Amino acid sequence: MGTMHAKTPEVSCNDARCPMHGGLKTRGAVRNGAVESLKARKTAVIKLSYIRKVPKYERTEKRRGKIHAHVPECLHLKVGDAVEFAECRKLSKTKAHVVTKVLAPSGLWAKKE
Repeated sequence: MGTMHAKTPEVSCNDARCPMHGGLKTRGAVRNGAVESLKARKTAVIKLSYIRKVPKYERTEKRRGKIHAHVPECLHLKVGDAVEFAECRKLSKTKAHVVTKVLAPSGLWAKKE
């Protein structure tokens, strides 16, 4: 198993880029986010919301970002699902993260902004 962050799903897959069944090793940051799009094959666009401090005005501001992550064949995602994803080696021009597990099905965790 390539990651310590997730238990192996019951469904097996033949994906070489799967951290549970393949040879992909994860490292660095492990984050949570909501799936925003699944249009590209084996790729999820994950929405991140975070708070940034503005020292000049002694305030905080909400910010958002998007991360493209690889989705292994053994995980079945839907738009709105809460997922955990980990940093890994560069998989393509825009992907350097892989989804490790589904935290909550769609609608339970994601909130409107």
